[in-house]
Amino acid sequence: MSKGRILVVEDDFDISNMLRIYFSGQGYDVQVAPRGGDALAMTRKQLPQLIVLDIMLPDMNGYDVCRELRQTTRTSHIPIIFLTQKDERSDKIIGLELGADDYITKPFDIEELKLRVKNQIDRAERENYTDPNSGLPSSAIIEERLREMIRSDEKWTYLDAKIEHFDDFKEVYGFVAGTEVQRFSALIMGEIVDELGTPNDFLGHPGSNNFVIITYSERSEAFEEKLVERFNQNVQQHYSFIDRERGHMLRDDREIPLMTLSVGSVSNKTHQFADIREITELAAEDRRRGATGAGDLEPIETSW
Repeated sequence: MSKGRILVVEDDFDISNMLRIYFSGQGYDVQVAPRGGDALAMTRKQLPQLIVLDIMLPDMNGYDVCRELRQTTRTSHIPIIFLTQKDERSDKIIGLELGADDYITKPFDIEELKLRVKNQIDRAERENYTDPNSGLPSSAIIEERLREMIRSDEKWTYLDAKIEHFDDFKEVYGFVAGTEVQRFSALIMGEIVDELGTPNDFLGHPGSNNFVIITYSERSEAFEEKLVERFNQNVQQHYSFIDRERGHMLRDDREIPLMTLSVGSVSNKTHQFADIREITELAAEDRRRGATGAGDLEPIETSW
């Protein structure tokens, strides 16, 4: 099982290739981006659990990349380790002020970098910043975003998404296959946010088969419909040909339905909410009812 996903942002091929080979050998999934713009595009498609970021890049400097990542809701939680030839105190301070988590200068000791990478990923997981399977923000970050959302004057929609029959799937196909479904789900949701959402939209993974989405898009209904449609169509790739053809799994002579995504939502466009628990409970209730949105909920007589 992978120890985590690392994105190396480095234009020197010898260094980036060395880091890719070394950390892949240590059990990490490693991607390489030679330019800052490439790095930003790659994080939109799949969130890494840590970024090793060179400051001197051909298209934009690492400080600008870090600033963009920290100002974007979906990527603001990702640990960043700056990698640079500079050893000036002022450069380190700039990086740390922008929100970098650590700093190491070239030439570096690869064993030291390995420990710094491991410590940052472990810290993020220990403090419930990220889910180790999907790479999405976990409990602590989700709660923080919910509190920011409820204080916001902007119009938002909160979606509670659950993969139905996920535990049955894991029993038949195994834990590793279940992890792949979680990563697939995070990827699908990220694609929908890119298509229909806004830069301030947020994806979270409280754990197992539950995901949360906060969108500020005016097209939240289309967002929800597209999410369910695309998940239900593409999740079948995780099944064997036989299971896909017959439309269910077999376990102990029982027919088990294939996985589907159910989504419930609430919005401050039509309701006011007293606290974040009210939001999460009403969205979960809406999901369980199989509703397509929050429009049929009775108004909640509460105040901020």
